[in-house]
Amino acid sequence: MPWFEPMFLKILKHEYAAAMHFDSAPQVREPLPPAQPCQLYVHIPFCESLCPFCSFHRVLFREEKATSYFSVLRQEIRSYHERGFSFSDVYVGGGTPTVVPEELVETLQLIRSLWPIRTVSVETNPNHLRPDVFKMLKTVGVGRLSVGVQSFDDDLLRQMQRYVPYGSGAAICERLTAARGVFPTLNVDMIFNLPNQTLAMFNRDLDTLLRLRVDQVSFYPLMTADSAQRLMEKTLGHSKPARRYEFYQCIIQAMQGEYRASSAWCFTRRDIPAGNAVDEYIINQDNYIGVGSGAFSYVDGWMYSTTFSINYYRKRVSQGRSAIAQSKQFTPKQRMRYDFLVRLFGLELPYDHLRRKYGRAFWVRMWPELLAMRLIGATRHDRDAIRLTPLGMYCWVLMMAEFFNAVNEFRAEMRLHIRAELDSYLEPEVAIPPVSPEHE
Repeated sequence: MPWFEPMFLKILKHEYAAAMHFDSAPQVREPLPPAQPCQLYVHIPFCESLCPFCSFHRVLFREEKATSYFSVLRQEIRSYHERGFSFSDVYVGGGTPTVVPEELVETLQLIRSLWPIRTVSVETNPNHLRPDVFKMLKTVGVGRLSVGVQSFDDDLLRQMQRYVPYGSGAAICERLTAARGVFPTLNVDMIFNLPNQTLAMFNRDLDTLLRLRVDQVSFYPLMTADSAQRLMEKTLGHSKPARRYEFYQCIIQAMQGEYRASSAWCFTRRDIPAGNAVDEYIINQDNYIGVGSGAFSYVDGWMYSTTFSINYYRKRVSQGRSAIAQSKQFTPKQRMRYDFLVRLFGLELPYDHLRRKYGRAFWVRMWPELLAMRLIGATRHDRDAIRLTPLGMYCWVLMMAEFFNAVNEFRAEMRLHIRAELDSYLEPEVAIPPVSPEHE
């Protein structure tokens, strides 16, 4: 690993944990519509199998509960339209959004009827790569299908408890081959640095991806919240963070010919038009709204989280109440750091964007981070933008991983907070005020 990585990670862990810490008794607020259209994130928390390494908000799929959830979800989506929000792009994640494809299609039809949507991206699992599902998703204009594969190695798939529900590596390859060309972008999600994963195993996965010639591949380092660490170690074994850099070098070497980097961990085939190369982690808009249980929103410097209790979510929304359970205003420095993280994850941060949004304040407040990144060789300052170097791409993988680890720890806290939310449901209803200008 690079010499600076241990200290780098220690600082990141502290800073991101502070940024994602919500007060135990917060003054919860609702966002106001921003001036420009923003991204809509839709969370579907149901999975047919719960992977031991996953820290995302998900529950075991039950069709009746999922159908009821989708109905309430559409009610929440309508409420944002009634309040004047405008959305241009949609990303549907989970969980597994395609567990009830008919409900997903009805939800996307509603969204398209309310707003002029440009792009729609949907996550799925290999067992849902079927012609009937493809046909339904194409009717609502899904342009990017992102498939959670994680590995083609059968031993690793068994350890991850994915072999039985989602198929062998060979079966997954057949399904991906059938899915090629159906949508403008077929993305495959992979995980690197799994316990018991050798470089030889990973290089075989890379060779398989190159043979499949999928449109896009996203490589995620193993990210597990401390709260899920024990279960992961029991089923998969101990991970070795020191190996991450070796795995990432294998990715860069394998992808540099036929693929170009769309972000620090996403690679798109060079013959795919840039307009089709959507990566859900590049947020070109300044704001996004998350709907569904356990979804996050970020609007004008405020972070919001909806309730992680699916029952509480259904009760609140069905009664016309907000699903938001936590809110927090970022400090000016936290807003700049968040922008710095997300924009540069897409490989460049234009100076024009910084001037319009922050003026000179960005350079005054952020100079320690800017200087540190230049000194270790992570960034270069070109005439028009700050850009990542190859080493900087690895640094940003670490930064995003620590950010998501902090988010995962918050998810764990929120799951513990469910009891308090259910208790508060029995109390007299208190209206949640919107964020007003004086709180900006």
